[in-house]
Amino acid sequence: MAQFASTNQNEVEHVEGVTTSIANPVPLGMSALAFTTAILGCTYAGFIIPSRSAGLGLAVAAALFYGGIVQILAGMWEFKKNNTFAATLFSSYGGFLVAFGVVFIPGFGISSVLNSTGTLHQALGLFFLCWTIFSGVLFLGSLRNGVAMPLVLLALFLSFLFLTIGQLAGANVVLLAIGGWLGVVCALIAWYCALAMLINASNAGYRLPLGRWV
Repeated sequence: MAQFASTNQNEVEHVEGVTTSIANPVPLGMSALAFTTAILGCTYAGFIIPSRSAGLGLAVAAALFYGGIVQILAGMWEFKKNNTFAATLFSSYGGFLVAFGVVFIPGFGISSVLNSTGTLHQALGLFFLCWTIFSGVLFLGSLRNGVAMPLVLLALFLSFLFLTIGQLAGANVVLLAIGGWLGVVCALIAWYCALAMLINASNAGYRLPLGRWV
């Protein structure tokens, strides 16, 4: 995260003699990650929206647009800024959320087939398992980026780990709820990171800490 925090919001590039200002896309990517993860977390935790089917309908819209498309765009801008880790994180999670949303869009018929064959929970378990493994890879890759980013990814890893086990255990309510609450924790940390980077880039009279390993 120290790598991200040191990126100046008004970073200047020279392209063919033209001076252009490139903003830092990380706060946008973190906000999109937090927003969708919070909705998914609340859905599985049964918080605010007690009906999981209604919550998933809301999560699909968030996953496709803000969490998916916007996060992919943030990842592409990070490639432009030569920030490989953030580009990989945001592009991958954005693509994951778009794929998750597509599963529940009736027009694609994916959820209908899985429901009719009684394999929806196993399929979601496999889907979450693959993302859990990749979240673990991202967590290990983030350990040199301060403290805040590893905490986001650790909470994300644990959240999807419990969601994976819960789905493979036949939609175990307790395990899915634990995974959901861990997703909410992940979202809160990610929102803090976005806030800290926005404030720190505005040259305000104070800064919010993002942490460094001693």
